[in-house]
Amino acid sequence: QLQLVESGGASVQPGGSLKLSCAASGSPSDYYSIGWFRQAPGKEREGIACISGRNQNTYYTDSMKGRFTISRDNAKNTVFLQMNSLKPEDTGDYYCAAGRALTQRAADYNYWGQGTQVTVSS
Repeated sequence: QLQLVESGGASVQPGGSLKLSCAASGSPSDYYSIGWFRQAPGKEREGIACISGRNQNTYYTDSMKGRFTISRDNAKNTVFLQMNSLKPEDTGDYYCAAGRALTQRAADYNYWGQGTQVTVSS
């Protein structure tokens, strides 16, 4: 069974950058598309970006384009989310998830990590 572990969350000032990692184990991760999601306090979980397994096609939620970049290193079974020009509204818990389709629908993902917290505040 695939297991996912996120890391890299931290407290940063507005305008700062963070790079989140999602490490996969237990199953060949390049079979799966990986998506990044976030959940702000009091809000619903929203999709950020996703990347397919072997072809590494990417898809971004429109509001996330430009500041967020998803990438993966299949040799290391790790998917990254580079976040630049962070804003206070980017604060929340960030999750990675694995599924067979390249989609932004959380319901289409079968495996989830435990999340990593990002706080953007001055």
